[in-house]
Amino acid sequence: MPDALLLSISVFLAVIAVVALAYAAHVRRRERARLEVLDAVLANVSDGVLVLGADGSVRNINIAAAEMFDRTEEEIAGRRLNDLLSDAPERSDEQQADEYRTDAIRSNGATFPVDVRFLQLPGQCESVLVVHDLSRVRPDATEEEQRFKQSQYFARIGTWDWRVDTDELYWSDAIYGMFGYKPGEVTPTYPLFCDAVHPDDRERVREGEIRCIETGENHDEEYRVVWPDGSIRWLRETGNVTKDETGKTVKMMGVVRDITEEREEADQIRELAFHDALTRLPNRTIFEDRLSKAIDRAKRHKKKVAVIFIDLDGFKQINDELGHAVGDRVLINTGQRLINALRASDTVARIGGDEFTVILEDLETDAEIHNIAEKILVAVSTPTELGQGTCWVGASLGIAIYPEHARTLDTLIHIADQAMYTAKAEGTNLYRIGWEFEN
Repeated sequence: MPDALLLSISVFLAVIAVVALAYAAHVRRRERARLEVLDAVLANVSDGVLVLGADGSVRNINIAAAEMFDRTEEEIAGRRLNDLLSDAPERSDEQQADEYRTDAIRSNGATFPVDVRFLQLPGQCESVLVVHDLSRVRPDATEEEQRFKQSQYFARIGTWDWRVDTDELYWSDAIYGMFGYKPGEVTPTYPLFCDAVHPDDRERVREGEIRCIETGENHDEEYRVVWPDGSIRWLRETGNVTKDETGKTVKMMGVVRDITEEREEADQIRELAFHDALTRLPNRTIFEDRLSKAIDRAKRHKKKVAVIFIDLDGFKQINDELGHAVGDRVLINTGQRLINALRASDTVARIGGDEFTVILEDLETDAEIHNIAEKILVAVSTPTELGQGTCWVGASLGIAIYPEHARTLDTLIHIADQAMYTAKAEGTNLYRIGWEFEN
């Protein structure tokens, strides 16, 4: 009897073991099937899905994420999240918002706007990020619409419309970035726009918009905007009005474009055209333009204007013995010394070689001119300490005064030039005024 009981117990335990094994196998098959379904779903989701480990690094991604970031799963695995998203927390223990908008970073460094949703898996250390690419367009958009939307974003050209009765403002995604925001970060309103325009440009822009509303003239303005971080960008805005059936203006519509780089390039070209490339001082073109205007002002206000031509003595020897690099440093240093010795209203220019010119305005007496000439000689002739040793140059000055010596630009320049050569022929660190060289 005991043997039969033991046998029964053994059989019962064996059955339980078999059932348990069968159930475990069923659970594994069901879990494997669930995971296969989950993998299939993730593989076909258009949004990027990133699984993060407890340390905040990327563990797994779906196909859409790999395509979105232009990286393979192996290239992304183990990376920190801030390698992929510009505003992501740098450390795993930093709090992460449930939803936010930021720029994602592709393998080539290019950025594109995305919406991010953060999901903490219940009871687990892992978390999930769902990343929606905002640079992509809706599936039912036409090919032309897709091209238009993407060209706007990447060319930094945006469309806007403003309801003049409610101050409601619409911005396309590209415009947000022109004002220093991410798409959707703020709600566009006309007061928000006005506050962003540089204070020095605000009144002009506002007047142009009112003129467009009142007259129907095309609106075309270039202005600066101040970003939230304080940086300044240049925009060009064009537009016109739309009216209702009664002829009342209800809306302005147009486009805006970031022209910061264009303005910078134009400024550089202008700088090269009107300034000496070495010293950055005004060149002959600017010198003659300012002298002409100075003569006109002196004529109206019955004041004097003095023109000073300066030629350096001993400069050729420095160039020949120490080289042109040292000579260039002497020229730069001389230009700066002249600026420091004169008033902010005076003009210092370099017109070529070792020749400089100065325009002095609002002069009352000849004594002022003599004092300034002495200051220039002291400033220029002070020895310059360079790595190769001490360099010294002298100066010869020629001065012509309006209206005493001449009343035209060309004659003033000629007299100052001739006076300079007279001073140079007599020695160094000398100056001559007007027709003194004839006496």
